[in-house]
Amino acid sequence: MSIQKHLNTAYTKWMEGTGPYSHIVISSRIRLARNLADFLFPHLQSPEQAREVFSLGRKALDTPGVQQKIGPLAFITMDELSSLDRQILVEKHLISPQHAQNEGEGRGLIMRDDEAVSIMVNEEDHFRIQVLFPALQLEAAWELAGQVDDLVESKLHYAYDEQYGYLTCCPTNVGTGLRASVMMHLPALVMTNQASRVFTALAKLGFVVRGLYGEGTEAKGNLFQISNQITLGPREEEINGNLTAVSRQVIEQEEQAREDLQKEKLTQLEDRIFRSYGILSNAYILSSEEAMGLLSNLRLGVDLGLVRNVDTKTLNELLVRTRPAFLQKMAGKEMDAFNRDFKRAGIIREALAGS
Repeated sequence: MSIQKHLNTAYTKWMEGTGPYSHIVISSRIRLARNLADFLFPHLQSPEQAREVFSLGRKALDTPGVQQKIGPLAFITMDELSSLDRQILVEKHLISPQHAQNEGEGRGLIMRDDEAVSIMVNEEDHFRIQVLFPALQLEAAWELAGQVDDLVESKLHYAYDEQYGYLTCCPTNVGTGLRASVMMHLPALVMTNQASRVFTALAKLGFVVRGLYGEGTEAKGNLFQISNQITLGPREEEINGNLTAVSRQVIEQEEQAREDLQKEKLTQLEDRIFRSYGILSNAYILSSEEAMGLLSNLRLGVDLGLVRNVDTKTLNELLVRTRPAFLQKMAGKEMDAFNRDFKRAGIIREALAGS
């Protein structure tokens, strides 16, 4: 499987735009942190050990029997990718910003053909098993992640303690090693100044709200990631069940806020949506931040049925197609900010014209 196919295509599994609550929930993610018992953590291991960890991961999964169960896999070393290519994988949510930036041997990525499964090798932990599905599908994502985890564990010896569970580099991941998260589009809560109250309540319940690319990143385009904060104590099913329940509560509040806006400020709402649609359809220069804001307004118009000739899948794909690294990959050259803004506007105009 060629990595270039993945780097040249913006579309990936989580962009389907179908599934439970897809009008608010963009994607569901399960991530499992795992380490090998006989190796130092990645930040302490030697280059030789790092390469051996990647080799062991490949041997465990690069068999017809395994791939018959979970699908065809690609095995990629990070040093074979340019910094631009790595950033594209970040923009597609297939690797973390940390994994893209870190240097050193043995770092890698194991990825299923449809990109629903991606395993970072030698990031903060030896293995970060990730499953990304569209909409609110935490249970299905957990089922697949558990299957991949079981296949790896059947071949390799995990670092596990009877009292503390799976041992991880960061103490906040000890126990289940599970981070479950949902990416949600919450424009109405932001517009009605309710988002801060909702996020404060989530924090008190043990959940954390982050930006588009996870920890340490800003929320743009009214897109937020909500994830569990506690990994030690609750079982995996409990963590996923709690996040699903909380997500439904946030969905209800966003739906109510959208309903209130339609009842009380319909004219202003329609003006905001169609003004954004007009700019996106006609502008020749769009910065990344401006595009994200305008696309958020348009997405809201689509979800409310006010804009009927644009589909959610197109909007999800534009989340990647308009990002800096992907723009430059498609252009085949480095571009300054002005030329990226020009290229971005053209891609959006073309996408909306073809919807």
